[in-house]
Amino acid sequence: MELPVVVRQALGDKADCVELREVSGRAVLQTLRMVLLSDDCGQVQVISRSQDLVDVVALNKCLDRDLSLMTGAEQLKVREKLGLRQLPALPLLTGFTTVVDDAVDGLTDVALELLDQNLVIVLKGAQFQALTADAQRQSFAVDAGSVGVNLDRPEKDCEQLHSAIQRFTGLRIQQRLEDTLELPPLPETAQRIIQLRVNPNALMGDLVDIVESDPSLAAQVVSWASSSFYAAAGQVRSVHDAVSRVLGFDLVMNLAVGLSLGRALEQPKVRPEGIVDYWQQAIWQAQSAGILASMMPRGQRPAFGLAYLAGLLHNFGYLVLAHVFPPHFQLVCRYQEVNAHLDSSVIEHFLLGITREQMGAQLMNNWGMPDEVTQAVRYQKNPAFDGPYDVYAKLLWLGRQLLIERGIALGGGEAVPEHVYEDLGLDKVRVEAQFDELVANKDSVLAIAGMMQG
Repeated sequence: MELPVVVRQALGDKADCVELREVSGRAVLQTLRMVLLSDDCGQVQVISRSQDLVDVVALNKCLDRDLSLMTGAEQLKVREKLGLRQLPALPLLTGFTTVVDDAVDGLTDVALELLDQNLVIVLKGAQFQALTADAQRQSFAVDAGSVGVNLDRPEKDCEQLHSAIQRFTGLRIQQRLEDTLELPPLPETAQRIIQLRVNPNALMGDLVDIVESDPSLAAQVVSWASSSFYAAAGQVRSVHDAVSRVLGFDLVMNLAVGLSLGRALEQPKVRPEGIVDYWQQAIWQAQSAGILASMMPRGQRPAFGLAYLAGLLHNFGYLVLAHVFPPHFQLVCRYQEVNAHLDSSVIEHFLLGITREQMGAQLMNNWGMPDEVTQAVRYQKNPAFDGPYDVYAKLLWLGRQLLIERGIALGGGEAVPEHVYEDLGLDKVRVEAQFDELVANKDSVLAIAGMMQG
């Protein structure tokens, strides 16, 4: 196992005495990560423990800077110059100003990932301190495990939302949630379709009439049905044709609800760099939830349409977050960029005291959305949730992890325990093959997402 020349040079006289291990053998090691930041004054690399959240505001306060994540293009240029796909946390590698979090100096041993060689470089804590002797020391990182995300106490959601709003706006909350936040009512099209869903005598013609009453929605339904993703035989000429011959009653109903809710709140003009946009996330999760639901044993299988709708709306809280906290939404995005290894719920709870999942589910509950969808949105980040309609939340969680494993940029992911497949009655090998195929058809998924954006 040979170290790349640039890494050996950065290690200096420590290069011959470090221990090298395969990545799979790092379980008990404390790995470090490095983040590249910049502002008008230049570039900085910060080093922290891998599980920590980099508190950008605290860091900038310590340094009296206005640092944010280096753009993807700038980072690529640095990596290409060094000939590495991923940079280990070594201070002399880039030549940038280095800042090390105080907690690193308390470690007995450290591991630096070198994924190009599938290796970790193991050093004694004292050796790493010697390597970073010229670096600045500051306290700017927070153990993500100490951020108490509310994953399983929905009775606290409304209280936490009010607390977050008071914290950032000073509002005194005395009205109902939807009045206080000045959120729009459930869109009329969504209201009519939800009423249609619970009507046992509903006919296809009723759905066609609702869709045709909204010209924009009608045009998009015909566009979906005409896309190569569905490979319809012959030309799709009308909404009736799209519903009856290509998409089906259930899929059109759920796509229409997802689209009308997505249009109820304005799409934020900023988003974390490197994370796919709202509608791409919606379609990826909807497709994955539908695949997983259809692969479950018949006796355990949830309703395909509700699983698909839960996927479409899984990130609705993102729109609510941008609407409720517009001055602070950009800060949330900045933290997510710098802490891409962490789930968004950790970052949001750290900054706001509440997560997008809590906010989205609260609004859906106020709007009278199906309980299956509301529960899925609320508990999608908690694979251990055991309660009403928990299968829908577990499908969203599993689908997300499988997509992240395959390079779809949805944020920080987690390892999937074997029992998750067993609990859902899924064959892991078959599921992974289906997801490989889904990601291989990426262009078709992106085309559908583009249609949702109108």
